[in-house]
Amino acid sequence: MIRIDFTKYHGAGNDFIIIDGINQNLDMASFTPEKVEQLCHRNFGIGADGLMIMAAHQRYDFEMIYYNSDGHPSSMCGNGGRCIVDFAVKSGITEEEEVSFLAVDGPHEAKVGRFNVELGMSPVYHIQSKEENAYFLDTGSPHYVVFVDDLDFDISPAAHKIRYSEEYKSEGTNVNFVKMVQPNVMEIRTYERGVEGETLACGTGVTAAALAVDFRNNLERPKQVKVKAKGGNLMVKLDRSSEGWEDIWLVGPAKSVFKGSFEL
Repeated sequence: MIRIDFTKYHGAGNDFIIIDGINQNLDMASFTPEKVEQLCHRNFGIGADGLMIMAAHQRYDFEMIYYNSDGHPSSMCGNGGRCIVDFAVKSGITEEEEVSFLAVDGPHEAKVGRFNVELGMSPVYHIQSKEENAYFLDTGSPHYVVFVDDLDFDISPAAHKIRYSEEYKSEGTNVNFVKMVQPNVMEIRTYERGVEGETLACGTGVTAAALAVDFRNNLERPKQVKVKAKGGNLMVKLDRSSEGWEDIWLVGPAKSVFKGSFEL
């Protein structure tokens, strides 16, 4: 048995197990889907929406390897990216407060401030209009965004219907329900694939919803969308060119909850 140290983090209630794979010798083959799922289980494990391993990389400060709570490797996680950056700075893995790292969707830049972590997101060049008040786009992870008048309902049945529809069931999609409060202020609830349920926040989902707002309403500059998720407040700063959105920043808190270890 090998004892592995970890740190539990959350970003607006979106929670993660973070493992330093730079200063610990890890056998990556040991992180099977079954083991990761058990570690993320809220009754029989540590409990989390996902698990991240920080790995060494020659060109970047580190590489982010992300698993959903179902145990399988996943697409980009925005809140996870902000949390792992804060972990890297606070634990001394990088001495700079401006960080670059590689994720599954490519390189990212981030800035660690006193209260928030700002994460540069991948460019988005296309938003697909779906049914009335609904849009599909990819912000490092696929997202279906639906604008509604009221968020006081059980989102799982409606989200499940979209996530497992003929169009999306093979790859899956995250589903976001958005209520506008002001032209640049919204509330959001998100059903995440891989978790297969509602999470308290979703960084790529918040980003997707903010881009959909700008796509619908063409917000005035500086383009900033404030977001209230179930687990806390986030903000998206964005700018739109003739090609699409190339300067996108996800802003919000990243909090260390506790440290521990487990046997692998």
